[in-house]
Amino acid sequence: MHLAADDLAFSYPGRPVLDGVSVRVTEGTRLGVVGENGTGKSTLLHVLAGGLVPSRGQVRRTGDLAVVEQELAVATGQTVGDLVRATLAGLRAVAAELDAAARDFDHETGDLAELTGVLARAEHLAVWDADRRVDVALSRLGACRDHARELTTLSVGERYRVRLACRLAERAELLLLDEPTNHLDASGIDFLTGELVAWRGGVVMVTHDRQLLDDVATEILDLDPAMDGRPVLYGQPGYLAYRFAKNQALHRWRQRYRAERKRAEKLAQVLDASYEGLSDEWRPPKGSEKHRRATRARIHVKAADRMIQRLEADAVEVPVPPLQLAFPELPAMSPGWDPAEAVVELRSPRVGARLDLPGTRVAVPPSGRLLVTGPNGSGKSTFLAALAGLAPLDRGTRSVVDGARLGVVAQEGPDLPPGAEDRTGFDEYAREALDLLGARRLDPDHLVPVAFLGLLTEGDLERPLRELSAGQRRRFDLARALLAAPHVLLLDEPTNHLSIDLVDELTQALRVTPAAVVVATHDRRMREDLEDWPRLELAG
Repeated sequence: MHLAADDLAFSYPGRPVLDGVSVRVTEGTRLGVVGENGTGKSTLLHVLAGGLVPSRGQVRRTGDLAVVEQELAVATGQTVGDLVRATLAGLRAVAAELDAAARDFDHETGDLAELTGVLARAEHLAVWDADRRVDVALSRLGACRDHARELTTLSVGERYRVRLACRLAERAELLLLDEPTNHLDASGIDFLTGELVAWRGGVVMVTHDRQLLDDVATEILDLDPAMDGRPVLYGQPGYLAYRFAKNQALHRWRQRYRAERKRAEKLAQVLDASYEGLSDEWRPPKGSEKHRRATRARIHVKAADRMIQRLEADAVEVPVPPLQLAFPELPAMSPGWDPAEAVVELRSPRVGARLDLPGTRVAVPPSGRLLVTGPNGSGKSTFLAALAGLAPLDRGTRSVVDGARLGVVAQEGPDLPPGAEDRTGFDEYAREALDLLGARRLDPDHLVPVAFLGLLTEGDLERPLRELSAGQRRRFDLARALLAAPHVLLLDEPTNHLSIDLVDELTQALRVTPAAVVVATHDRRMREDLEDWPRLELAG
């Protein structure tokens, strides 16, 4: 047993997050953790790793632990080589321990069991192969291999890939991963998948990647509350089995809830009628046994009261249902616009060393579709930024129709102005709406209210942005892109940090919206779902 957690609960000040979570992870267990944004998936990893102390329950771990969080905090001057050396230090310490044990072993009086244990540990960690493993992992994940490169000069995704490569090379007995495919291309995901399937230990991974769950997970823990208000562990491997079982459970839950609501309404009507019979307006004429009729009515009311009390005692206490995306009716370009002409267009764009497409014309017509693919470093994000007008061109031209509104979701989210982290979602959304109105880039008749979208609860929108999880911030970024009812949506890795249910809903909405849509994604299931779209493949 590498990990055992029993009845865990955890709360932030004034906000409970986890309740009733129990897991077991042994060698060969690859546990996928899913749930809506804000249900505490990343928090659970921190509790399991010992970084947070649960308010109830306990966590027991054995063996080495490796954690890969979504964001890597780095110190000034820290380099790629520093991370690699820290990784190899532990492995080299085991190799040195084995060398010392073998050198000092006395064949007559030595403890053979102790020497065998050290040897088994060294073999499990493959300490003699550590340098090669680190180099292979850096290469296969598309991570920086320059040991002198400072981590602060790398993007969030580049830093994540360096840390992930180092952790995979460590071969810890317990590996905790938070959204491991967010910053990987197809080649990197294939390498990660192979490493996890062959992992000689236990794995816990928070992920929205439906294909990764299908390929890797032996069990899935869903933190969304079930009918009894507790998380559910699905013991069947793979995403499809989990999705089928959860849909069946939700169907039974909703059926029972609807049936009990109907029964409650019927009993309430009976009760109302009974009380109405006792009102002053219902008075039998003299000599018509009025006392017996009133007594009979009172008995009827008491019976109805008892029935309602029994119903309430046995009723299903249904938690607040998961948010459901209410995608707005986005407009296409005005009806008088020639559909053969582009709303936004790039010709032969070049942006520094990040993007160079000589002789290429990319035109997005009204209600057009475009899927942008390619390995990490091929310029997908730069291409979308150039299309949005956010990356100045060193060569080529960009044209956009007057009055066209563009909504953009960048891969790593926009930089908020000073003080915005302390503002609530409602306040920041209102501030941006006023800025767009002042710049005449928002039609007041087409403003999309943030609470309408079903992306965040009103409670979350009333919290400071700094308190939102990575997934909730991603939802807020999507809401901001929809604020002005754009004619063109430009989405860079839109599935990153989002829950599985929202990814499914968003994919369907993008397929049918009248607005033009451009998507850059590494998500294999999303690419399959959008495979009938025109595609721009960028070379690495």
